[in-house]
Amino acid sequence: MSIEVKVPQLPESVQDATLVSWHKKAGDAVNRDENLVDIETDKVVLEVPAPVSGVLKEIRVKDGTTVGAGQVIAILEEGAGAAAAPAKSEAKPAPAPAQAVAPAKSIAPVAAASGDDDMPLSPSVRRLVEENKLDPSQIKGSARDGRLTKGDVLDYMAKRGSEPAPSAPGAATPVARAPSAGRQDRRVPMTRMRARIAERLAESQASTVMLTSFNEVDLSAVMALRTRYKDKFEKEHGAKLGFMSFFVKATVEALKKYPVVNASVEGNDIVYHDYWDISVAVSTPRGLVTPVLRDADQMSFADIEKTLADMAVRARDGKISIEELTGGTFTITNGGVFGSLFSTPIINPPQSAILGMHAIKERPAVVDGQVVARPMMYIALTYDHRIIDGKEAVLTLVSIKESLEDPARLVLQI
Repeated sequence: MSIEVKVPQLPESVQDATLVSWHKKAGDAVNRDENLVDIETDKVVLEVPAPVSGVLKEIRVKDGTTVGAGQVIAILEEGAGAAAAPAKSEAKPAPAPAQAVAPAKSIAPVAAASGDDDMPLSPSVRRLVEENKLDPSQIKGSARDGRLTKGDVLDYMAKRGSEPAPSAPGAATPVARAPSAGRQDRRVPMTRMRARIAERLAESQASTVMLTSFNEVDLSAVMALRTRYKDKFEKEHGAKLGFMSFFVKATVEALKKYPVVNASVEGNDIVYHDYWDISVAVSTPRGLVTPVLRDADQMSFADIEKTLADMAVRARDGKISIEELTGGTFTITNGGVFGSLFSTPIINPPQSAILGMHAIKERPAVVDGQVVARPMMYIALTYDHRIIDGKEAVLTLVSIKESLEDPARLVLQI
């Protein structure tokens, strides 16, 4: 029995998708629920499993094709005992009748063969071989019919360690640098996700008035807490105690004090969100995605760490859903994991602000009149100046700084 393999239902906001790559070819036996093909939307990669066990009889849509929900992309022949359908092979032209092939004439040194019409040389190639007294028959040509190019000659000279002779007596000797082996340009189409990221970043730059404010945080207290309780925390909750939970908690408290930083713009209206859905940037092989912590104000440190760890793994595996990547009210991004010391993050529309974390470095700090080494981090807040004034932006950063430098504030919510 033949079964149609169709594109699964796409999220409401997604109109179409791109068929990335087939994991099977026509004629292969497949098991039920085995992944047949990857389909990429703007944010995630969907796997299309085999609905039944059998043989992949026909593939109707090639890699790289744009597809829509419900479209038939393959035919599966049900039944483990189904005969494997031979993959379609391209028709090969019938061999041409054998022809007598005359032996190729060897090419004499150019000094004696300047008038030889069997393998004419271009003016630039002829000049190069004559000036350097080369035998063109010893050089392998890469052009059509084995003709020599200037690059072939330069490459030959580079391999044997010779340099071009001066073009005229008394003239300076030009140094001919042969192209490195393997030099080439590769043109690769953007993935759908990368194209969407590019589109959203361009949209953010064009539609917002971005300004960035900076501050620095002494993370001594947070690091001391982690050192003291990380083993007990992991044993109790089954998750590692990272820095992100502290930053999420500190950010939520700051946004409660300055709600316009948690707002968004719709036309001529400012939409204030009386909830705190924090997007956290996660790097994946296909690009940056931002899973959302819903109602982050109601989550414990353990909830945040476990949810983030789960979302990060599924995001990198392409198994996270569109719903989990949309609807955030504020974003946190951590370039510090890659070593970034200072940056100006770009707003994730339709949000109006984003917090950037950076690398922790020991730097001199003045504490009680004494210069001491402390683990410091620069933090940055990029905000839409159309609705957020510098005052609110700076005070938001100060609030985050105070909460992190005195974590007891997070427990007391002050």
